[in-house]
Amino acid sequence: MSACVPAPADSARTKHVHPPHSPPPGPRRFRIAGADVSASIAVFLIALPLSLGIALATGAPLQAGLVAAAVGGIVAGRIGGCPLQVSGPAAGLTVVTADLIQQYGWRTTCAITVLAGLAQLGLGCLRVARSALAVSPAIVHGMLAGIGVTIAVAQLHIVLGGTPQSAVPENLAALPAQLANLHPADVAVSALTLTLLFLWPRLPGRVGRVLGKLPAALIAVAAATALAALAGLRLPKVDLPSWSSHALAALPDGPVLGMVAAVLTTTLVCSVQSLLGAVAVDKLVAARPGLTGRVRRSDLDRELLGQGAANIVSGSLGGLPIAGVAVRSSANVAAGAVSRNSTMLHGGYVVIAALLLVPALELIPLASLAALVMSVGLKMVSLNHIRTVTRHREVLVYAVTTGGVVFFGVLEGVALGIAVAVGVALHRLTRTRITHEETQGGHHIHVRGQLTFLAVPRLSRVLHQVPHGADAVVELDGSFMDHAAYETLQDWQKTHTAQGGSVDITGRRPGIRISEPVEVDDCRCRPWTAWRNHQCERPPTATAPPDAGSQDTTGVADLTGGTGGTGGAGGRRGTTTSSPTDLARGISAFQRNTAPHVRGELARLAREGQQPSQLFLTCADSRVVTSMITSSGPGDLFVVRNVGNFVPPPGEESGDDSVSAAIEYAVDVLKVRSITVCGHSGCGAMQALLSTEPGGAQTPLKRWLRHGLPSLARTPGDGDGAGGPRLAGRAAADTAERLCLANVVQQLEHLRAHESVSRALAAGGADGGLELHGMYFHVGEAQAYLLAEEAGEDGEAVFRRVLETDLTA
Repeated sequence: MSACVPAPADSARTKHVHPPHSPPPGPRRFRIAGADVSASIAVFLIALPLSLGIALATGAPLQAGLVAAAVGGIVAGRIGGCPLQVSGPAAGLTVVTADLIQQYGWRTTCAITVLAGLAQLGLGCLRVARSALAVSPAIVHGMLAGIGVTIAVAQLHIVLGGTPQSAVPENLAALPAQLANLHPADVAVSALTLTLLFLWPRLPGRVGRVLGKLPAALIAVAAATALAALAGLRLPKVDLPSWSSHALAALPDGPVLGMVAAVLTTTLVCSVQSLLGAVAVDKLVAARPGLTGRVRRSDLDRELLGQGAANIVSGSLGGLPIAGVAVRSSANVAAGAVSRNSTMLHGGYVVIAALLLVPALELIPLASLAALVMSVGLKMVSLNHIRTVTRHREVLVYAVTTGGVVFFGVLEGVALGIAVAVGVALHRLTRTRITHEETQGGHHIHVRGQLTFLAVPRLSRVLHQVPHGADAVVELDGSFMDHAAYETLQDWQKTHTAQGGSVDITGRRPGIRISEPVEVDDCRCRPWTAWRNHQCERPPTATAPPDAGSQDTTGVADLTGGTGGTGGAGGRRGTTTSSPTDLARGISAFQRNTAPHVRGELARLAREGQQPSQLFLTCADSRVVTSMITSSGPGDLFVVRNVGNFVPPPGEESGDDSVSAAIEYAVDVLKVRSITVCGHSGCGAMQALLSTEPGGAQTPLKRWLRHGLPSLARTPGDGDGAGGPRLAGRAAADTAERLCLANVVQQLEHLRAHESVSRALAAGGADGGLELHGMYFHVGEAQAYLLAEEAGEDGEAVFRRVLETDLTA
């Protein structure tokens, strides 16, 4: 029986259950959170002046802005798939709507809005909302920037007391004459509005924090209105005609192709802006603590349905086209909204204001609204967006889209942007640089870019410059190779090898390597090995067992055998993080490339808890990557890192609670079977020990370095001849390296003095008990040395090289 259909007996028995001596429960009461009420008021105070200003900028009746704001809040807020997005008349639609009103008149524009809403309903039913996000961000940002420039140039004429023209070139041409014929009253009101818009959010101190909660747009317009009223300035003001004469939609009247283009343009701009706004709201919600679990992620198809329904209602009632609005949506989230009730309430407030506050609204100067809308238009030209497209080398797409929108129109500008974006993508796909360099070891051919059939003639010409019988290395620095390039490279490789030459084809990207067939399981790369220029290499022997701590294997791609791919995040050429952006990219690469491979193993570790077999104590140096040099994975090592890999001896005066606590926890709680102290070449702490003069100010670094003084005492100097711990097979390079070796030995002695370690060493047991190991890692040679159990002939400790074939090491 379905869980949704209870048994009849249970239903009959539970239907009338209620506490004794109390009446049956009444109908469920509708409750609105206090956070939604306060957020709705904040959004309403922003939406009211902006709606009037956008209506003014389009040339529509001013009441149309109020209708769109109310319908967007109530209808789109109730039906839409993004609970916290606020919809209404948007600045991004200003140019489109103004052009439609000029060509077809207001009532036909309302009909076009209705048809665009029907088109959005159709797109929502087809569930194509995600496809709209495939448009290049450079095109979207360029479109918004072009619209912003158009708005700002047009509203500048109203700010100066004049009347805007129909297009940007005409507005620019008329600007000198307008500057020569200024209207002081309009300029004064506009200047006050712009000044307050800029300064209000920047008020300092506690007073600024309190007053800053009031919307700058409301304060600016209210102050300008008060100035105009108190000073008795005579200038154009808001004129709201009676609702009885409000114009509604009429049957479309115009050429069919023009009407189709108008509907498509309105649908495109409304849909793209709303969907991108929904995605942005999701990011704002995710960044707000405690809100992620209460607010669902946006359903983009439902959002498209909600926007379509709102446009149908708005157009039918004589309102402007509707889209999601970034300013109001971000204010809604920032004000603490927790549900769609805040959006709907703000729409209700707009209805009340449109009916009851008409006398107050008619006091607002048009110059103040124009200044407000002009500032919104200027903000649409975002410097952050320009920096982003510059970083991604899409400035040309952005500039062409912006210019196209400014000089030709929104649809034409977007079409130009798409054409340029396709051209740029094709150019990048076909741009391949192939260089040939003859070196002492042979011939080196470097291929930068994607290898397609268009690059095959150049590739073949360069390959045949390699003499017969010569050694050649072909380095592929790209991520794509089509069939024609594949066959050309493979045929040349076979021919050159048959003529006595050798070919080594490698790639900077991991997984691109051409050689004899390699089994997928032979790749020993770990999915978490994301270091710079990491290459997926074959193991030394085909029968070598997998590394300790490995949880997964990955494959290599090769032209003569099967294909595989690395799961590592080493797909990027480098993963050193030098900024928050690089760090975010590294984390993103982990989520994309590595997490799918290790998720199962990490889930097991999360269930079972950590059970590492080793405590690994090493230096904090960024070049010492413990998982890399030990071929270990998650859960294998309990790692402690500090400056100089010191193990402070126990005692209240010389001890260190952090390191001591880690040792105690690892030995007594985690029951590790071995502890390794690892030093390394080029250690900054050892250099500091050698160069620091005694005395002076006791900085935190000096106080910490005192734990290395016993190591310094047992290290012979350059003139003392042989002596001290040494490396097997070669002499220490200098005093610093001798000190690094002596420090490992000295820290092992400190380690034995800790009570938990000495107790575990004395206990022993059938499994051998706890073991201590010393290790030295030479960074420049990528070579590890282990401290031998037996001393050398001179009685000093010896570090022996770990060989590649030493499987028992």
